[in-house]
Amino acid sequence: MTDSSPRKLIIAIDGPAGAGKSTIASRLARKLGYVNLESGAMYRALALRAIEWDASFDDEAALLKLAEDSSITLDRTIGGNRVLVNKKDVSARIRERDVSEAASRVSVHPKVREWMVARQREMGIGGGVVMEGRDIGTKVFPDADLKIFLDADPVIREQRRLDQQRVKARRRRPWRRNSGSATIGIGRARRLRWWRRRMRWCSTRLI
Repeated sequence: MTDSSPRKLIIAIDGPAGAGKSTIASRLARKLGYVNLESGAMYRALALRAIEWDASFDDEAALLKLAEDSSITLDRTIGGNRVLVNKKDVSARIRERDVSEAASRVSVHPKVREWMVARQREMGIGGGVVMEGRDIGTKVFPDADLKIFLDADPVIREQRRLDQQRVKARRRRPWRRNSGSATIGIGRARRLRWWRRRMRWCSTRLI
C-alpha cells in the first residue's frame, strides 16, 4: 500500500526587515499546519550566547565555536515558536534591541552563516515548513517548492518596526508610559536612527 497523503512543501520567504515576513510566515504555517522556522531567531539565539559569554562579535572563530557547542532549536506551539538555547526558553530575550543589534553583526561571518545554513537545512529537509529570513531561498533551500520575496514601502516598514519597538519598550517599562513628551521624543529619535541603520544594512547585504 502506498502513502496517498500529499507531499509537504518547503516554502521560503525572504525580504527586508519590517516587510512583514515573520507575520506572514507565522500565519501561513498555522494555516497549513506546517512548522515556521525563523532563521533570524537562530542568529539572534547565537548573538545572545555571545553576549552571555562576552565573546567579540568580530571574532568569527569564537562565534563558530559557540554555535557548535550550543543546541539551538525552534519548538512549535499554538501561539508561535519557542526559541530554545540548550533547552532554555529565550523567546522573549532574543527580541530585545541589544540582541537584535548583535545578531546583525554575528550574521556577517561566512563560517557562521555556513553553520546556520547546514542547521536550517537539516531542520527543514523533510518538508512541511515555512522558512523566513536571510539566505533561505538562495542558500538553504534554493530548490524550495515556493519562494516568496516580500517587500513593502520603506516608510511603512519603518513605521511598523518602530511601533513594534515601542510596544516592547512599554512592556518592559510600564511605569514610563506617562513620561513627558521630551523623553518620548528622545526615545523615538534613537529608535529611528537604529532602524535606518538596519534598513541600510538590509538593502546592501549579500544574499
